Amino acid sequence: MRSVFKNFRIVDEAREFFGGLVVKDALIQDIFDTGNGPDGDIVIDGKAFGEAAVLMPAFIDLHAHFREPGFPEKETLESACFAATAGGFTTVVCMANTKPVIDTIDKASALKARSDALGLIDLFPVLSLTKNMEGRELSGIKDLPCEKNGIGLPLMLSEDGKDVEDDGLFLAAMKVAKRLGLPVSCHCDFGGPEAEAVKSAGGKRAEWSRIEENYAVRRAIELGKKAGCHIHIAHVSTKEAAQIIREVKKSSVSGNGFSLTCEATPHHIGAAEEDARRMGDETYGRVNPPLRTEADRVSLAAAIRDNTVDAIATDHAPHSENDKAAGMPGFTGLETAFAVSLSCLSDIGLRRLSALISANPARILGLEDRGRIEKGLRADLVIADTGVNWKVEPEKFKSRGKRSPFAGKTLRGKILMTLNAGKIVFGGNSASKGGGIV
Repeated sequence: MRSVFKNFRIVDEAREFFGGLVVKDALIQDIFDTGNGPDGDIVIDGKAFGEAAVLMPAFIDLHAHFREPGFPEKETLESACFAATAGGFTTVVCMANTKPVIDTIDKASALKARSDALGLIDLFPVLSLTKNMEGRELSGIKDLPCEKNGIGLPLMLSEDGKDVEDDGLFLAAMKVAKRLGLPVSCHCDFGGPEAEAVKSAGGKRAEWSRIEENYAVRRAIELGKKAGCHIHIAHVSTKEAAQIIREVKKSSVSGNGFSLTCEATPHHIGAAEEDARRMGDETYGRVNPPLRTEADRVSLAAAIRDNTVDAIATDHAPHSENDKAAGMPGFTGLETAFAVSLSCLSDIGLRRLSALISANPARILGLEDRGRIEKGLRADLVIADTGVNWKVEPEKFKSRGKRSPFAGKTLRGKILMTLNAGKIVFGGNSASKGGGIV
């Protein structure tokens, strides 16, 4: 079948134009910028979506928790995939802190196979750095060959919610990552003696967690330089951490293979400590790293504008209501990510936003077949209304997690349709033949 998208405002990181696409065999077969374009088995007319509709590359999430296997009360693979498509995401990296921990290629392959069978998104589980995330010995990463394994796994390594405390073991894991040519996503919450002293003295989380993040960012970068690998700093949240990364990026880097990228989350871009207090600092408003001061939030937005921040990643971390009431950290984020980013970063423009949420994440993962609008690339696409305002109602989320700092707030920008490899996986009732909405 051939699908034709016509009369659309089309935006990716490189260009913005009015025209259309031809999609066939899961790929973008052709791009046109004049007239209505050729006929197709399915024709989707941008005029039917309104003047503010835009056709963009689908989004790529470098950091999400799908809670599979082991925590169906928080999220299931199915609910997570539905939430991803509703948020415009068709490629997702999911973290390894599951039960059992994803610490071997067999466990990662099994989860990916289940996701592939659903056919909604392209899921790439990370492998943990250490066995069972216990920080004692390397995980199955040590047994991985350098050659592609035929299933495209893994694309990233991470201990996620734990830093490896032993410098020697952390460095050894980074050296494996260098051999494999994979980025190491670093959570950066190991603060060393200074943070421990503040904790022991009864200091507030806002104080010692800041010390932890800043210390751990420096530590990960220094070890990464020694290993000569790609370090990716997850969910940057403090103004100091952003400045550390900015300075390292500006400095000359030796030719041993070291590189540095980082991500920011929508909730650190669009919310601050006042929101956490409103929700409950140690209950529904708790997240790691914590929501920071307004000054941190402004500094993080500035770091996005000056290209210090490479990507926006959700850190989607759903929990059951009982778990959130008990203080488990994390928010549900897939279904609000685009709208929060558009609402809070409206001045950067859609091209830059597309780079942050599509093209740059694809580069970080080494995925050359997506993230942009080009002939021959995967037809991972999203149609969004960039003009509509909507109220966040978590009870309507596809995700099982219902806690968000944006609950009850009005955001701008809504996903209308998502396509994974040319197949409509969200908003299918808008597909048409001959241009009319069915």
